Amino acid sequence: MTYHSDVVRQRALGRVYAPLMQGMLGGMRAIVATSPPYAQTSPVLADTKHRNRVRVIPLGIDESSYPQWGDDGVLQRLGLDQGEPFFLFIGVLRYYKGLHTLVQAAASVNAKVVIAGTGPEHAALQAQVCNFGLQNVVFAGQISDAEKVALLQRCRAFVLPSHLRSEAFGMVLVEASMYGKPMVSCEIGTGTSFVNLEGETGFVVPPESPGALAHAMNALLDDGELVEKFGRAARRRYEALFSGPALGKAYTQLYQDVLKNRP
Repeated sequence: MTYHSDVVRQRALGRVYAPLMQGMLGGMRAIVATSPPYAQTSPVLADTKHRNRVRVIPLGIDESSYPQWGDDGVLQRLGLDQGEPFFLFIGVLRYYKGLHTLVQAAASVNAKVVIAGTGPEHAALQAQVCNFGLQNVVFAGQISDAEKVALLQRCRAFVLPSHLRSEAFGMVLVEASMYGKPMVSCEIGTGTSFVNLEGETGFVVPPESPGALAHAMNALLDDGELVEKFGRAARRRYEALFSGPALGKAYTQLYQDVLKNRP
């Protein structure tokens, strides 16, 4: 069984669900956690009843499932000049994504920040941008797969400011690494800091710290060599851990081990 996330917000429902979950986990010969940090910080996976059966295999992406060419028309639609550096967020605009912090940080960043996606926090974020009088935050709305590819290919770096454990892994970080982009994320004790390694593929900053987030973004804005270095490392990490071949190999080994050790 793959275990993706603890019950974070629905605490009352979680107590009702717990016996069913514990019974199901107890019947598994292997429990797959999607990152070492999550295996270590999850009270469920770290429980002595389960931890000896926990194996770590991350989530990943088969690159061939993505469009080969991006739709560059999205750049014109969003008013992005050719070659203009910009930072990118992609995702559903939910409470745990930390986008209020990104908007605050944008006030100290001399580049555009593109927020692609829709969700329940959209109106509040737009109001925050208006209150701050910001001209460099661009809401892209819902985008197509081809538009997403174009934005990932052209952005300076990818930013995921999620500040709560509801962000259990961060698949968008895998997308960014697949396109060889440096990343900025927050330390929340989940898989985000496994995909994006501090000082190797990007920066990991404290959650809900606009100053630290802006500092990391400006460092990438000012240093092209650092961008290239982090981007190359991100692509290598994608190929080694998060690509289709890497995951196929990891799961094949797991299945062989389970079959070999069955009663």
